[in-house]
Amino acid sequence: MLETTRTYRAKIVNHTQVSDDLDECGHSASKLWNVARYHTQQEWDDTGEIPSEDDLKRELKDHERYSDLHSQSSQRVLEELAEAFNGWFKKRKNGDTDANPPGYRKRGDTHPRSTVTWKQMGIKHDSKHSQLRLSKGFNLKQHRSDFILAEYETRPDVTVENIQQVRAVWNGNRWELHLVCNVKIAVEDAPGDNTAGIDLGISNYLAIAYDDGNAALYPGNVLKQDKHYYTRDEYDTEGENGPSRRALRTRQKLSRRKDHFLHSLTKHIVERCIDHGIGRIAIGDLREIRADANGDSRNWGRSGNKKLHGWEFDRFTSLLEYKAEEHGILVDRKDERDTSKTCSCCGRKRDANRVERGLYVCKSCGATMNADVNGAVNIRRKITQNPPTEDMSNGRLARPVAYLFNQTSGRFAPSEQAGCEP
Repeated sequence: MLETTRTYRAKIVNHTQVSDDLDECGHSASKLWNVARYHTQQEWDDTGEIPSEDDLKRELKDHERYSDLHSQSSQRVLEELAEAFNGWFKKRKNGDTDANPPGYRKRGDTHPRSTVTWKQMGIKHDSKHSQLRLSKGFNLKQHRSDFILAEYETRPDVTVENIQQVRAVWNGNRWELHLVCNVKIAVEDAPGDNTAGIDLGISNYLAIAYDDGNAALYPGNVLKQDKHYYTRDEYDTEGENGPSRRALRTRQKLSRRKDHFLHSLTKHIVERCIDHGIGRIAIGDLREIRADANGDSRNWGRSGNKKLHGWEFDRFTSLLEYKAEEHGILVDRKDERDTSKTCSCCGRKRDANRVERGLYVCKSCGATMNADVNGAVNIRRKITQNPPTEDMSNGRLARPVAYLFNQTSGRFAPSEQAGCEP
């Protein structure tokens, strides 16, 4: 059995009865965020350092706003702010000059509804009646035993148990619950002993090469179009009072569309690997791509930095790992150094072999192939340790099948074979 975490969305059945209480909690979370945001700015101005989440908890635990929510809910607000500041700081350090620090959650004299998180001490679950009792903070209680009793409804195939967290999320029209649960999943035996290699990219989101000589490309056109549309200047309206309502809606929609794409892609890849009898997948480890050999930030230029910092390679790999694991398939992150320069047919390495973005021509053996597929083959060899062979099927490497994403159906379907053109 595999122990893992799953998050289930749940509709609040008695929304009318609990919406006012959830509004109070959401507004209180925004106010506490703003208090902590101001404190962080003061510390940054005075010392040049960002306070840690432990510092924030220690300094603000006696603040009046801290007692508006259950103590663990208030702690989570401060943790989220610290995570947001650390994420911004890392982006700036890695050359993303367009990155903005987290803003205040306030519009004029009003506060938006922030997500509120209850951890285990603030939750009582009645699974028989599908009810959740969520604790209020001292300041919001009208009497000692005051709490929020939310009735929920999930998909018929979901069993809610072992709840670790409950998140109340405002979706723009109403509140919904996200239930974070520990689950045990029966793990299947590996579909086979074959291997596959995955090369991640931006133009082609990924290329995959199987050890039977077949290969496939997955263009990222749909994802790039969404990013371009939803991050245009007219939507980038964050100011001192935080992002506008329009900006928040578009960011939420882009986030949902990215999640939809990544979940669909990882599901499809696992299904294809099962068909090919794959027991192990090698994938390029890109966690250090934003730094050079000396650990300094790489500068890819304004456009390049924007693309690089919007690249969800770690999110994709994490999704692939847990979905593959359920089917007994191991995902192995491998250093992809020189995999794009090395010929997968003869093993010779030359920078000049990659003549265009999508074309790889080996000056030594004459092999012509899709450049991303060539990289995927070399990454796969990181786990097989098999030497290159010059009798590989050059045609299948040169013209892999391209799978295109259909947003309506949420599935990938093969298009015509992709040539070597960029």
